[in-house]
Amino acid sequence: MYERIVIAGGGQAAVQAIDTLRRRGFAGELSVVGDEPWPPYQRPPLSKKYLAGSLERERLLIRPATFFAEHAVRTHFGHRVTDVARRERHVRLDDGRVLPYDALLLATGSRPRPLTVPGSELDGVHYLRTIADADRIRSECVGGGRLVIIGGGYIGLEVAATASERGMEVTVLEMAPRVMSRVTSPEVSAFYESEHARHGVRIRCNESVRALHGDTRTGRVRSVLSESGAQYPADLVIAGVGVVPADELARAAGLECENGVVTDVHCRTADEAIYAAGDCASHLNRQYGRHLRLESVDNAFEQGTTVALNLLGTQTVHDKVPWFWSDQFDLKLIIIGVGYGYDSALLRGSPATRSFSVCYLRAGELVALDSVNTPKDQMAARKLIAVHARPNIDKLTDPSVPLKDTV
Repeated sequence: MYERIVIAGGGQAAVQAIDTLRRRGFAGELSVVGDEPWPPYQRPPLSKKYLAGSLERERLLIRPATFFAEHAVRTHFGHRVTDVARRERHVRLDDGRVLPYDALLLATGSRPRPLTVPGSELDGVHYLRTIADADRIRSECVGGGRLVIIGGGYIGLEVAATASERGMEVTVLEMAPRVMSRVTSPEVSAFYESEHARHGVRIRCNESVRALHGDTRTGRVRSVLSESGAQYPADLVIAGVGVVPADELARAAGLECENGVVTDVHCRTADEAIYAAGDCASHLNRQYGRHLRLESVDNAFEQGTTVALNLLGTQTVHDKVPWFWSDQFDLKLIIIGVGYGYDSALLRGSPATRSFSVCYLRAGELVALDSVNTPKDQMAARKLIAVHARPNIDKLTDPSVPLKDTV
């Protein structure tokens, strides 16, 4: 039985591991280290309600601020782990303190992929990952201002929707032929491009950024120059070009990393005393038969639970079907599963109704589903994907047939 557990990282996976450990009777020493000064908080609202000003900071917290003291958790917020000594089994913090551990959970998350073009350092160029980032962006989101967003993924489009509703003139530059190309089908991409256009958002695909130009007097960004030679005026620029796993600690400690900290089905690394969970972890997923690194609140929640149960001696496999969501305007996109390697994508319903689904099949098996304002489909898809269901194609494409009845 472990007596001292240290958690490096202050996000959803960390909180869920703490909650599960204490609820299941762990009475040992429990410490959490988070590099932000705030207790762990939800990140998805940062690009939506919090950025819009309709959600207070306190409501972002995953648990009340008193949670940690009430559960006898030693907190080190505003600090980071700088070194993991595997043989000695301790971590060192940036202030020199040393925390010994019997078991260590790496829940360090991810960080925005940086822009590498000239002008990236100009004032008015932002990334959105933290409360501080959102506060800075919100203070500059002024009605009538010109916002250029680099990247047409979840974050870019969510910010575009929020900023346009705040009265900004918004342009999205996406280097791929369509938005959200990494995670969804052409039909869903086209639908969202149309919806954004309807709200006044200009989306320019196949448009790579060459440089950012600024005012030589103030050092503030003034325009974005694309590789095609087009110039986009900007009072504010937000870069949403993806994230990278924060796996530096694991690499420095000699743990295997390949697009994240490599773990087995129990979320354990090759070091039996070290686990990884959340955005930083590349876990062996039995559902899809390969390692996956998932950027998802639900995944972090489930992996935090899995790690805690394994630490308590209950052998537990992380094999849940993952899901993701994105809120843009009055649309809720929910993605169930991972469409990796799909060979057909079938439309269920009509995008014109603003309520439809796209079903992803591989060799006849339903492996993923995109749901736009179709809650019954996404709920049924969770169960069908988990059992590797092979739906009847005619029924699958008929929205009058409940998805659960297509097998």
